[in-house]
Amino acid sequence: MRRQAPLAALAAAALVLAGCGSTIEGRPVPVGADTGDEEFQSLLEECNTVTPEQIADVVGGTAIDQGFLGAICRWDVTGPAGAVKVTFDWFESGSLAAEREANERMGWTVTDVTVSSRGAIEIRQPDDPASCGVSAPSPISGVIGWWVQYRPGNPADPCEAATRLMQLSLNLSA
Repeated sequence: MRRQAPLAALAAAALVLAGCGSTIEGRPVPVGADTGDEEFQSLLEECNTVTPEQIADVVGGTAIDQGFLGAICRWDVTGPAGAVKVTFDWFESGSLAAEREANERMGWTVTDVTVSSRGAIEIRQPDDPASCGVSAPSPISGVIGWWVQYRPGNPADPCEAATRLMQLSLNLSA
């Protein structure tokens, strides 16, 4: 009996160690090394598809400051009519249906529109008529969106500005 206990413990330990092992395919690469992988070379470049000057012009601004880069890009624009917040998003694995569902769940008004011959949606917050968003399928993959938020009382149409920014994004050759 005494011999069986150490053998059983040894066998159990061997099974545990065998179950914890795994093989990772590929080759190790030092941090910062050039792997030749092109997949992430243009990471964060989506914020540059429309120039800051174009953004300021579309929303009626004279000065622009980029506040954040990432899956969501933000700018603060100032001009004669006051401050304007502009946001661009690109969700590479997103869909227009998912955008519609998320916005409807928040109680926002979602309307089908066409931008540059593509099906898109226009999004409005019922309690904020000075803001509007437009989302459309990305020319590459996923879904892209523009959101424009004027200060209350600004007579400019935020949906017109968001639509124009979307046109610029979808018509990259223009």
